[in-house]
Amino acid sequence: MKEKAFFYAKNLIQKFDSMEVNASFECEKASMTSIVGSSGSGKSTLLRLICGLNKADPKQELFLDGIDINKLPPSRRQTGLVFQSNCLFNHLTVEDNVAYGLISNGVKRKDARKEARDFLKYFELEGFEKRYPETLSGGEAQRVSLARTLIMKPKLVLFDEPLSALDAPLRKKLALLIKKLQKDFGFTGIMVTHDINEAKSMSDQIILLEKGQIIWQGLAEAFREELLPSH
Repeated sequence: MKEKAFFYAKNLIQKFDSMEVNASFECEKASMTSIVGSSGSGKSTLLRLICGLNKADPKQELFLDGIDINKLPPSRRQTGLVFQSNCLFNHLTVEDNVAYGLISNGVKRKDARKEARDFLKYFELEGFEKRYPETLSGGEAQRVSLARTLIMKPKLVLFDEPLSALDAPLRKKLALLIKKLQKDFGFTGIMVTHDINEAKSMSDQIILLEKGQIIWQGLAEAFREELLPSH
């Protein structure tokens, strides 16, 4: 499996007092996979294991584009993470927020800022360069967060409920933007969401997680509401 899959994860294991998360799956290149399930089922834990924020089990295996990333630090895994809250630096302008990763990687500040300004057009944020996060709406701030992640050209982007804090019209608009950006930049995406309709409209593959275990996995078009566990 790992020889063929663009992204391959085996034995994503995390033990809690109440349950054990244990999942294995793979994703095709430039595809979007949604992980759905009830609150507390372990969805966000999988993302944290993939990007290296949680300690890996000795059995865990992770391959991205043929490279074993399992023991690499988060900064070298070529993954990006977009949270539910935008997590912007309030003391930095939009421009400097987006340029932050480039500067951290050794790009000269002047060059990083220019690249950030040019990059903001993809997110309908021209003219926002000198604004601060506190002046932005929820949708604007989340677009800046997306820009800050994607400017680093990650091969894999992890979305942890990126739309859940927005109202319905903004959710739809940002969902369409994410689909367009994926087409433009060609990244592979894994998105945690509690919204089944959102998952079906945005994804190629859906993984249904319950009590830390995968209970269904398949094409988004094959997912049916009756697959959801009743509580």
